Amino acid sequence: MKPFSPIDPAAVKLNDPVFAGRVEACRTSTIPSSVAKCRETGRIDVFRLAWKEGMPNRPHIFWDSDFAKVLEGMALMLALNPDDQALAGELDGYVDLVISAQQPDGYLNTHFTVVDPENRWKNIYDCHELYCAGHLMEAAVAHFRATGSRKFLDALCRYADYIATVFGSEPGKIHGYPGHEEIELALCKLADATGEAKYLKLARYFIDERGKQPNFFELEGQQRHASLNVDSLANRQAHIPVREQTDAVGHSVRALYLYTGMADVAMRTGDPSLLDACRTLFDSVAGKRMYLIGGCGSTPVGEAFTNDYDLPNDTAYAESCAAMALVQFARRMADATGEVRYADVMEQALYNGALSGISLGGDRFFYANLLTVDDATFTFGHIHTERQPWFDCSCCPTSFCRFLPQLGSLAWSRRPGELRCNIPAAGSVTSGGAAVKVSGRYPYDGEIGFEIISGGNFVLSVRIPSWCRSWSAALNGKPLETGAKEGYLIVSRDWKAGDRLELRLELTVDVVRANPKVTADAGKIALMRGPVVYALESVDNGPGVSTLIVPAEQAFRLGEAEGLAGVPAILGEALRESDESEGRLYFRNRTPSRTRTGFIAVPYALWQNRGKSELATWLRSN
Repeated sequence: MKPFSPIDPAAVKLNDPVFAGRVEACRTSTIPSSVAKCRETGRIDVFRLAWKEGMPNRPHIFWDSDFAKVLEGMALMLALNPDDQALAGELDGYVDLVISAQQPDGYLNTHFTVVDPENRWKNIYDCHELYCAGHLMEAAVAHFRATGSRKFLDALCRYADYIATVFGSEPGKIHGYPGHEEIELALCKLADATGEAKYLKLARYFIDERGKQPNFFELEGQQRHASLNVDSLANRQAHIPVREQTDAVGHSVRALYLYTGMADVAMRTGDPSLLDACRTLFDSVAGKRMYLIGGCGSTPVGEAFTNDYDLPNDTAYAESCAAMALVQFARRMADATGEVRYADVMEQALYNGALSGISLGGDRFFYANLLTVDDATFTFGHIHTERQPWFDCSCCPTSFCRFLPQLGSLAWSRRPGELRCNIPAAGSVTSGGAAVKVSGRYPYDGEIGFEIISGGNFVLSVRIPSWCRSWSAALNGKPLETGAKEGYLIVSRDWKAGDRLELRLELTVDVVRANPKVTADAGKIALMRGPVVYALESVDNGPGVSTLIVPAEQAFRLGEAEGLAGVPAILGEALRESDESEGRLYFRNRTPSRTRTGFIAVPYALWQNRGKSELATWLRSN
């Protein structure tokens, strides 16, 4: 089967109740606030190469990646708003500044130019040279696609060409690969933008070399007098070659960036063994190591995956960057295979674990996304119970700058003769001469319309989600008798302007239970409606949401929560357990009393947008 390709973000215009507001908040708040923070912390001025020892804002090894992601977001936003001359001018000035920092040999990294020039390429395991290079490449490709200018793209091609002289299998080169993966997928984008196969070849080398014996990181560690054990190598997904890896292990963001790059290379080279490895690793993530919200990474120790079914709620790491990376990995797998299950997971992570990491206002962030929060929650490091305006390690805020402008393109894919809708978010899409307008309030409502604005002979395929119990469709007012094929409603015809496909997806409140091996969720339920995970906040239900017991067998209702107009809330009956402890930590032979009450549940991704609040995603049940 010929794989699908993503739709250009600029080809999709959104006006749905979820994505459209997030994209606009990114334009007006997320990107401007991130630019301001980058300027305040020195992440912009560092490209002037004027920093000296003793000056404030000592450049960090990952700073270039932070600003690169902001630049990519600005370029993607410019593609959505090509008439924004102020944005275009600001972006152009920053691009010139970044290019000015490039060294004569093509090297472009501020930390190892102004802080530690003697140690260039000396610590690949710990440092982020290749990671930063990858993000600069992605920014350059986005800038080229938005503006048509090659100056940023050409500069990063020079950098990639230089990197190819440093790394490779030939004698005299470093036989290594990134400590923090990301450049693999970036090189694939560079290959696509330039038509140069050499960049795909370098991406494939980094993937194929990873984990081979003798192990590069072990050899490098010996040179630095650093001892690395199997756990250290697994944290970098370098313990064994990638095609032999069966479990998602180590740093979750590193892992998911690697898997995304593997899928990119597999699609472009037609490598079946690499795609099979992606399937296996995806199954490990989504089948045994992923939170219901699509969050990945169960522990702050190494920001890592742990064991199958180890998914604690009150210490969940579920890093925002990891959820965004899972969306990208799932999207690649959906395009590579055409299988609906990958799009299902993409949607689940997108509407829940990814969007929960940023406030509706677009300027406050979660690094880690907890599923349970109360007065006893222990906060430390990047684990907070309230969104923060910034982090010293600012990967998550800056990732949102580039992630949110792509929301529309995540909804659609294409291949010759076929336009595929994976998420029916309201708006419009234009591709290959066809233009389709989508109406409705998905995911809050299941009535969806597809109107052909510009037609032609092509296949329109629409995903029927796995969570949907029943559905129906009509074409120009006449019921369609055809069923879904491998998870998609497929309609092939010579479409005319004005043709209308109507789809009705049944949206019900579903009670979800976890595998019994997930001990954190034993005896508990969660509530979902369509792809949206719901949760209880104390702002709606009063303090002590963890004391509420929600019977699974009841008639749930829809309503609205204060401060979240237009967002369906789930209402139902609950029992509130009283505190009979009299302040004691433990007490014997006393049964707490229970009183009947009601509850209100709101979409998990929207929690903590109405002030400090307790949270319960998995609910006690009887």
